[in-house]
Amino acid sequence: MNPWSMILIGGAGMSVVMALLWLLQKRTGDAGIVDVAWGMGVGLISLFFAWGSQDGDLTRRVIVAALALLWALRLSGYILYRVLTMPEDGRYQTLKEKWGTAAQGKLFWFYQLQAIGSLLFALPMLIAARSTAPVGILDYLGIAIWLTAITGELIADRQLSRFRLDPKERGQVCRRGLWHYSRHPNYFFEWLHWWAYVCLAIQAPWGWLTILGPVLMLHFILNVTGIPPTEAQALQSRGEAYREYQRTTSAFFPWPPKTKQVTT
Repeated sequence: MNPWSMILIGGAGMSVVMALLWLLQKRTGDAGIVDVAWGMGVGLISLFFAWGSQDGDLTRRVIVAALALLWALRLSGYILYRVLTMPEDGRYQTLKEKWGTAAQGKLFWFYQLQAIGSLLFALPMLIAARSTAPVGILDYLGIAIWLTAITGELIADRQLSRFRLDPKERGQVCRRGLWHYSRHPNYFFEWLHWWAYVCLAIQAPWGWLTILGPVLMLHFILNVTGIPPTEAQALQSRGEAYREYQRTTSAFFPWPPKTKQVTT
């Protein structure tokens, strides 16, 4: 199938899905469902791209589809559980308060932007799936990076979930395990995961463009939808305890924390 046709179909389909989910969140009052759909959208569009790239190496197409879909199922499943069992994410509560009566109109376009994001972040899988190069060392490196990143995310998410379920830790800051070395280890491993697709696609024509995937992801995490709103919410709910966490612990890359300076 022509790649431009696949991009058009994938984008249009995701736009319709996000419009329907916007209607759903109007009824439920929880805008967090968009985070479930974003990740699952990347996985399903990637599966469609792998299926439609008939000229690409079959083994790599299977690898790309499997890795992208497994990543999407894990991430979206985890977020869906939180949406169903916890109050609406504080980020969306803050946005609704900020937007006031215009909130639903702005949320519609916010959802559509997420549809575009799903399509854009699936494009590396299209490039990788169309590669005719035989599977080799770079592909195995990509699989190794994927396994490392997903394992890290699973561990970080599990540590945070156990912390939240511990009544003794109510109102405190999670510093368990990976959270001792990074304030956002889940974001770090999510970013690392995108380098897997660079390795799978780099030998294809235009493969170098896939480097934009982790570069853009890093920008969004550090400056837009990741760390800034998450930390603003944490400061609001945990105050000085979180400020101390910020002073001692790396924001993103895992690193030994700074020792507290004792003043006399």
